[in-house]
Amino acid sequence: MLPTDDQGDRQKVTFKLPASLKTELKIRAAELGVDIQDAVADAMNEWRVAPAPTKQVDTAKAPPFATWLTEADASPFREECSERGIPYVQGLAQAVKLWLKTHPSLRHQPAERRTRRLIICNQKGGVGKTAVTAGLGAAFAEDAELARLAGGAFPGAAELARLEALLSQKEPDGAPASPVEADDSYEAQQLRVLLVDYDPQGHLTKQLGVKQLPATGPSLAKFMARQASGDIHDLIVPVDDERFGGRLDLLPSCQDAFLLDVMISTARNRQATLEHALEPLEAHYDVILIDCPPSLGMAMDAAIYYGRERDGEQQGQSGIVIVVQAEDSSADAYTMLVEQIDDGMLDWRITATYLGLVVNLYDARDGHVVTSSLDEWYGLGEPRVIGVIPRRKEQREAARARQPLLAYDPSCAQSRVMRQIVKEISS
Repeated sequence: MLPTDDQGDRQKVTFKLPASLKTELKIRAAELGVDIQDAVADAMNEWRVAPAPTKQVDTAKAPPFATWLTEADASPFREECSERGIPYVQGLAQAVKLWLKTHPSLRHQPAERRTRRLIICNQKGGVGKTAVTAGLGAAFAEDAELARLAGGAFPGAAELARLEALLSQKEPDGAPASPVEADDSYEAQQLRVLLVDYDPQGHLTKQLGVKQLPATGPSLAKFMARQASGDIHDLIVPVDDERFGGRLDLLPSCQDAFLLDVMISTARNRQATLEHALEPLEAHYDVILIDCPPSLGMAMDAAIYYGRERDGEQQGQSGIVIVVQAEDSSADAYTMLVEQIDDGMLDWRITATYLGLVVNLYDARDGHVVTSSLDEWYGLGEPRVIGVIPRRKEQREAARARQPLLAYDPSCAQSRVMRQIVKEISS
C-alpha cells in the first residue's frame, strides 16, 4: 500500500524527471509561492488538455522524482500517457516543460525585444568553435522557405541513435545509407545576424572568404581599448548569399587581437570592454555571435561579461555555448573554462546562462573512447547537450570553398544539426 499524505488523500508517487527540469520546477514553484506537489498536479492536468502535441523531451538517465498526488490527478495522467503511447517519464517531462512555459518567472517577464548575445567558446583549440559559430549564425539568418526545402533540422537529441546507425553503415566521408527523417516543425527565424571574429587567428574571417583587417587601421581590439576613432559600423562586411537575404554580416578579425589582453589590461572595468565596443551595433542585429579565442585571459573575461543576463532580459535569451569533442582532453579544457566562468559570475555579481554543450566532429566508428565520452557529456545533465555534429566532409569543403556551410550544402547532416541547435536554444 502506498504511503498517504496526512493532509488528505494524496499518495506518494515516484516518477523520473530530468535533473535540469526538477531544479527549474523547484525554483519556479518557490518563486511563485506554489507547493511543488500542486505545481506537478497542475502540470499534469494542463498537459492532458493541451490542444497540440508537445515535442519530445530528452529524458535519458533521468533520476527518480517523488511527489504527493491525489488519485484524481495521477490516474488520468497515466491513462493519457498510455493513450499517447509514451512512458510516464516522457509525459511528466512534457507536462513540467509546459507548466514552466505557462507560469513564467516573475523576474523574467517579457520585455522589449533585445539583441541576443551568444558566446561560442572553449579554451581548447581545434574543437570547431569557428565552424559552430558560422553554422549557427547562418541558421539564424537563413530564409525559411529555403530551410524547409533543405530538410529542416533533426528532431532533437533522440535522433542521435539513428544518426549513429547511419554513420556505421557508410565509408568515411560517404553519404548516409538512407535519408534521415526531417523535422517538419522547424521554421527558420530569418533574423539579422552579426558574426564577430574575436579570435586573432582569424579562422572565421578566412573561412568566409574575407580579408583580415590591417593591423594599422581600426579594429575590434582598438575599439575595446578606446584607441580607435570613427564608427565601428565601417568594419562590418556582409556575407553575400541569397540564402541569407542580406541578414548575415561579419566583423572581421585583426591580428592586433593577439595583444588584446595587454591593450585592455589598464582599462577601467576591463571585463566590460567588449560590450563597450559592440553596443553601438546591437540596435542593428537580432543576434550577435562571438567566436572566442582558445584562451582563458582577459579577452575571455570580456566575452563572458558580454554574454551575461542583463537587467530585464529573459532567461536564456543570451548566454554561453561550449563546443567540445567526445574525447578526454576536451573534458579537461571544459573544467578549466567553467571554473573561469563561475569565478567571473562571483567576482562581477552577474548571471551567465549556460545555453548548452555542442559535441562536434562526432563519429561512433572511432570506438569506445568516443562513444563513452559522449555518454559522459550527456551524463552531466547541466549544461545539457544541445547538439551532436557528425564528423563529415562538408564542413571542410565549405571552408575551402570560402562559403558558409548552409550555403555550400544546406541539406547535409551538419547543416541540419546547426538548425536543430538554433531550435533548441530558441524554444
